[in-house]
Amino acid sequence: MEKLSSATALIDKCRPERPVRGLRPRAAGRAARWFIDKFPGDVAYAYKANSSVFLIGALYGAGIRHFDVASLPEIEDAATIPDAHLHFMHPVKSRHAIRRAYDLGVRSFSLDSEDELNKIIACTDGARDLILWVRVAVPAINSRIPLERKFGITGADAARLLVKTRQAAAELGITFHVGSQTSTPDAYVTALGEVHRLIVKAGVMIDRLDVGGGFPSRYPDTDPAPLQDFMDVISAGVETLPVKENIKLMCEPGRALVAEAESLIVRVDARRGNSLYINDGSYGMLFDAAHLGFIFPTRLISRSVDASDPLVPFQFWGPTCDSIDYMKGPFLLPDSIREGDYIEIGNMGAYARAIAGRFNGYGEYDEVILLDPPMLTMYGEEAAEASTAARR
Repeated sequence: MEKLSSATALIDKCRPERPVRGLRPRAAGRAARWFIDKFPGDVAYAYKANSSVFLIGALYGAGIRHFDVASLPEIEDAATIPDAHLHFMHPVKSRHAIRRAYDLGVRSFSLDSEDELNKIIACTDGARDLILWVRVAVPAINSRIPLERKFGITGADAARLLVKTRQAAAELGITFHVGSQTSTPDAYVTALGEVHRLIVKAGVMIDRLDVGGGFPSRYPDTDPAPLQDFMDVISAGVETLPVKENIKLMCEPGRALVAEAESLIVRVDARRGNSLYINDGSYGMLFDAAHLGFIFPTRLISRSVDASDPLVPFQFWGPTCDSIDYMKGPFLLPDSIREGDYIEIGNMGAYARAIAGRFNGYGEYDEVILLDPPMLTMYGEEAAEASTAARR
């Protein structure tokens, strides 16, 4: 894959007809090294966030060996990674998927019901080498995408399930997820409090604790707490739990590892007032902008502008014939922007690639590797400076 100094260098070289994914593997590597250094346990990358071989390679090169996988295709793909430890963390799995995963060496499974426990036992022929994680539901606090409604068990039902799972598991774990893009560590305080009460109620000893994902990335409309605050809260909460001193911890970052590692480069095909019609949209990599209200950083890359050209808010329309192909924004760009200009939309490494489809014949992308820093970051000195400035 071609390497370029920046998205601007790409447009200086050619004016691509298709939208372009600009990968920044070095950003993924930096994020992975930060988590491995700061989190007191295994860092399991949430494979669903982005399965680009270039980004997976960067994570692997930085030391990631654990992967949170949620489907059989993800398992079959990730099973080719040398020395990979795969954790099948979807709480509802088909019997075929369980059998095939076990045949591929997976020994770590999550569940949130007795039915699922019985299914796992049956499909592994009563294997005694399983790491079984009971998924508990915890409140979503300051998260962009709450995740507690679909999966998770609570209260007396959870306590009973823990007792039954203890009898079948070589190692028993508890897992939870506080919700995607959680902006403050308060959610982990509450979640660990729920875990504490559940362990006491069940009266069982757990071997592992998975604090899930939810760690945030930075976007123009959000200023999340520093990631170190999350680490401090988790460490302090674990210290109070009635568990063994040698309990094994795990986390499942997805967005936090790869959001900064990919940009989208699009062309303006028309301007109508403050509406820009671009050549990718909600059926492509901008699903989160359309349906979840995410605002991504943007910049004009096809020509330079002077300081007298003010930044103004724009909304985007995608290339399909569907009227829901709409991204409200606001996306700040120079007022002089016009047809034929190119825009870089940054920090799109999480989920955008995975969700993009082929509606109306769109969905084809070129790819390049970019060597410049991401447009916004949670890591390094610049992140600390931005966080300090925002809080003044």
